[in-house]
Amino acid sequence: MNIQTEMDRCVAVLKAGGLILYPTDTIWGIGCDAANEQAVKKIYNLKKREEKKSMIILLSDKNDVPLYAKAPSDALLTELSASEKPLTVIYPGAKNLASNLINQDGTIAIRIVKNKFCNDMIKAFGKPVISTSANISGEKYPENFSEISQHIIKGVDYTVRLRQEETGASCPSRIIKWTEENKVIVIRE
Repeated sequence: MNIQTEMDRCVAVLKAGGLILYPTDTIWGIGCDAANEQAVKKIYNLKKREEKKSMIILLSDKNDVPLYAKAPSDALLTELSASEKPLTVIYPGAKNLASNLINQDGTIAIRIVKNKFCNDMIKAFGKPVISTSANISGEKYPENFSEISQHIIKGVDYTVRLRQEETGASCPSRIIKWTEENKVIVIRE
């Protein structure tokens, strides 16, 4: 499988407002352009998810966080760099994203990906990409590609043809919330 071809196909679908099904640094995710309100709505519909439940966006570089949320403190940047497990941070002051993606309290969940495919795809796309588990809302997340339902596979515009044969169990990221008072609250270990 040609990684560059897969990345190019994903970028084309994202630019056209479509949905991709792709392996991330954690679990398989459904993705779209995080700034495209109609594409975000497609994900909510596919997952049968209420719009008040926000989703995670992926960035390729921690220096891009201030483009989409309040700039993090130095202490938080240190924690981001030190985290061995994939870490999602909920930031206050979300901006420059689809309005139906931003949580009612004005926050947005962001993960800086360390996975080469995702990182390169996001860089090539030039904008953040949504990453939400590849399942119907309320159902268990798939631990590998073979556990993804046909409803999800048929509901996306492109499925990445990498890592589909893996059988190991993947798990979601650790989630913390950074408050404007510079406190860190652990949401999920």
